[in-house]
Amino acid sequence: MKVYINGRFYEKQDAKISVFDHGLLYGDGVFEGIRTYNRLVFKLEEHIDRLFESAHTIMLEIPMSKQQLIDAVIQTLKENRLKDAYIRLIVTRGEGDLGLDPRKCKGNATVIIIADKIILYPQRLYKEGLAIITVPTVRNLPEALNPQIKSLNYLNNILAKIEAINAGCEEAIMLDFLGYVAECTGDNIFIVKRGHLYTPPQCMGTLRGITRDTVLEIARKEKIPVHEHVLTRHELYISDECFLTGTAAEIIPVVKVDGRIIGTGKPGKLTLNLMKRFKELTRKEGVRY
Repeated sequence: MKVYINGRFYEKQDAKISVFDHGLLYGDGVFEGIRTYNRLVFKLEEHIDRLFESAHTIMLEIPMSKQQLIDAVIQTLKENRLKDAYIRLIVTRGEGDLGLDPRKCKGNATVIIIADKIILYPQRLYKEGLAIITVPTVRNLPEALNPQIKSLNYLNNILAKIEAINAGCEEAIMLDFLGYVAECTGDNIFIVKRGHLYTPPQCMGTLRGITRDTVLEIARKEKIPVHEHVLTRHELYISDECFLTGTAAEIIPVVKVDGRIIGTGKPGKLTLNLMKRFKELTRKEGVRY
């Protein structure tokens, strides 16, 4: 594996940054997870746009243009000779001192690109469906650390993930500060009720997921009624179908929530259709390399 760091490629064992980098010391930076399918980088421009939006909000200047970053991602994939891959694109504040002051980070931000494989959930769960639970750790308040910012500070999500693991589950539902369903630790959440598709709005403690938006686009083309509004756990429990979306997860069915069987207890018809349509889209849409 060769890792891109600030314009150069390093072998995995030699890919290093300073221990004074604020990305390491404070989670001060932003990132994107991107997928490629058969040499097609899916939604690359959308991911780059979101990266720049996150960086703008935390006042982090990315020392490359959007096109330069796109070129660097493609170059990294070619260097690693990967046909199907997961890409982690990271931009940190760069090297500073042991204090919080970002002005002490002299020089440019650190840009890192890693291309590798990823398996988020066992393959059998895409056929059988996930059992997930609601955990005590709530999603960050938008006024504290807005979940729309895809920052390197993922401790909120990790704490919720630990609670899910301790309960014997692969994934956890996180509520927002008002008690409404926000998202899971690494995925957006959808439910189906009477043929209608529902997902929490972006303003309620959720990340604007690229896969989430893609599913909404597919649903509208398939003439499936879609709704973005607040959801309670009760609405999850009585839903006909439930599924999660994310770049790494893609689309994965959920068949049990907090011990309650969802629908028939098997992946639903609408969910399976969306999974099929999504797979078809990834085979024909993207930046070729």
